[in-house]
Amino acid sequence: MSQDQPAQAATTASPEQDGRGPSEPPQVERPPLLQVRDLHTTYPIRRGLIGAIRRLPRQLVNAVDGVSFTLDKGEMVALVGESGCGKTSTAQTILRMVDSTSGSILVASQLPLEDTEEGRRRSRARSEKRTRKGQVVFDGRAVDITKLEDKTMRPLRRQIQMIYQDPYESLDPRFRVGQAIEEPMLIHHVGKSDDERHEIVVSALVRAGLTPPELYIDRFPHELSGGQRQRAAIAASLVLDPELLVADEPVSMLDVSVRAGILTLLDGLRRSGKMGILMITHDLSTAAHFADRIAVMYLGRIVEQGPAKQVVRNPQHPYTKALLSVVPKRDPRDRTVPQILQGETPNPVNIPPGCRFHPRCPVAEARCKTIDPELHVVTPDEPEHEAACILV
Repeated sequence: MSQDQPAQAATTASPEQDGRGPSEPPQVERPPLLQVRDLHTTYPIRRGLIGAIRRLPRQLVNAVDGVSFTLDKGEMVALVGESGCGKTSTAQTILRMVDSTSGSILVASQLPLEDTEEGRRRSRARSEKRTRKGQVVFDGRAVDITKLEDKTMRPLRRQIQMIYQDPYESLDPRFRVGQAIEEPMLIHHVGKSDDERHEIVVSALVRAGLTPPELYIDRFPHELSGGQRQRAAIAASLVLDPELLVADEPVSMLDVSVRAGILTLLDGLRRSGKMGILMITHDLSTAAHFADRIAVMYLGRIVEQGPAKQVVRNPQHPYTKALLSVVPKRDPRDRTVPQILQGETPNPVNIPPGCRFHPRCPVAEARCKTIDPELHVVTPDEPEHEAACILV
């Protein structure tokens, strides 16, 4: 028997021998719905007339500086931090409203690939001809959308929708609710007739909690309350049946009595298993209650991330501890002294050397001014809990 015969026998083993049934297909591991890898986004600052005459170098605002995380269907990930930390810039970059400077944004199963291998090859060939920065990078069934030009990106926008912070600005005051919800379908050519689109609008209103839909479909936005407006904006995102929903401070403009209803609605949408939600918020208590994982951002970078319960119950980074110290406690006996951070957030144009949090950190040491820490596992017992602090 030759030496290559055992190898050949191993490759031709029957499905029964490897534990699968005769008709059961092999299991293929699917990539996450969203993979953000080392994402950077900068905004150039205008030099002005004197700067242009003197030919001074143009300064850049480091809005997003090396952000990495993943998001899967049926999951809610919360980006938490102070105003100006880069949360919204991260969301806008993922939506391709702003072009990234470097890094990758891999979205799974978004290209219209055929089921056959030849069809996938042709789809890749067509997409590669329409790239803006070179060849499309495929990772299994994922595609790097940072390399797609606008024409190729447009069909994918149906699968990535956004809920804006202010429902008073996101709805056109000249459109009735039904028209505002139908507009995305007209743009993306969804629905073959007016009757079919009307049924989709009614279904979206019901999913968004505006029932009975007949009471709202012909109203103007000024005839709705704040919570009803936000539900109408959510319905406008649902008509395209997205797989990724980016919610940018979805309840910050609403009354406290209305917030729970909107957050419960979003929680129910992602628990259906057909959608992943990236929620931008500055409220750690809200993120702890509804999100599966929390990523705490400071000055354009994630300084701590992990399962929501672990981050809230066992915070490691001093910035996370400061944010949690000001969250009101339900038990009056469990009160802690709020830790008010001193000073202002450093200028994102001139990020301080070393740890970017050391100018405001209450436990900073001398070495914190020179060492720029990276995310690392906190303890072996919590492998998904990471923090970027040399004191952890």
